[in-house]
Amino acid sequence: MSETTHDSAVAMSAPPSSDEGLTPAQRAQKYGLSQSGARPGLPAYVRQLWDRRHFISAFASAKMTAQYSQAKLGQVWQVATPLLNALVYYLIFGLLIGTRNGVPDFVPFLVTGVFIFTFTQSSVMAGTKSISGNLGLVRALHFPRACLPISFCLMQLQQLVFSMGVLLVILLGFGQLPTWSWLLVIPALALQFVFNTGLAMVMARLGSKTPDLAQLMPFIMRTWMYASGVMFSIDLILKDKQVPAFVEWLLNANPAAVYIDLMRFALIDSFTANKLPPHVWAYAGGWALLMGVVGFVYFWKAEERYGRG
Repeated sequence: MSETTHDSAVAMSAPPSSDEGLTPAQRAQKYGLSQSGARPGLPAYVRQLWDRRHFISAFASAKMTAQYSQAKLGQVWQVATPLLNALVYYLIFGLLIGTRNGVPDFVPFLVTGVFIFTFTQSSVMAGTKSISGNLGLVRALHFPRACLPISFCLMQLQQLVFSMGVLLVILLGFGQLPTWSWLLVIPALALQFVFNTGLAMVMARLGSKTPDLAQLMPFIMRTWMYASGVMFSIDLILKDKQVPAFVEWLLNANPAAVYIDLMRFALIDSFTANKLPPHVWAYAGGWALLMGVVGFVYFWKAEERYGRG
């Protein structure tokens, strides 16, 4: 029998491959293969983030140090920028427009509002560009992408804590002595941080596919600031005005206004409980829980798509 005939006989007698008829997904499952960059389950994703908590902290500190590395005054701008904004708002709104009328301790009132809103504003702005502005890192390394918006929000929290020293000096200079209510700063900032992080995650996912969103955000944030009572008292503005009840509710339930009110209540003696909206702590906790959970899940849903063209 010729060699060709022998090889054909051997081929015909060989048993069929066990992989025949299997789809690519079934073959991958059979040999224990997994998709590169696939989105893990939500509990596993949380564990991965916890395992990288030191990276998140170090990345935030490095970004904060590098942010003003080219400026001669360096990190002094972390404090100077909100103070200069507060000065401009005082001249325009407090003096020219007269929003200081009827507001005791207007300077502490204004500076507190500027510092606290800047915390949310900077977190959202940084979160919007956290993926699109770090594509090289996203494409080069494998890590939970939520590390980036969380790191940027943590950086903004560190900047705020650094700036709080100046805020406290201003409060003391205008006669606001430390009281037990100052301890309320801790839970108020914790809730605001969770809210900021959730919102930054939403904006990070949107900004990863629409980079032009970063150009639109300053206008959105400025509009939000004007509706949050940073430069004026919402109660005084609404007083003796016939506005629909739902508009008044929206202004009082505005999350930025809620966190600003909590900080003013904690730090300013004349900002008493009767100036707080009803159920203000429930609003603060509800916004933090809602935005924290929704933002985290919304960002996680697109985990495998970040950094891809």
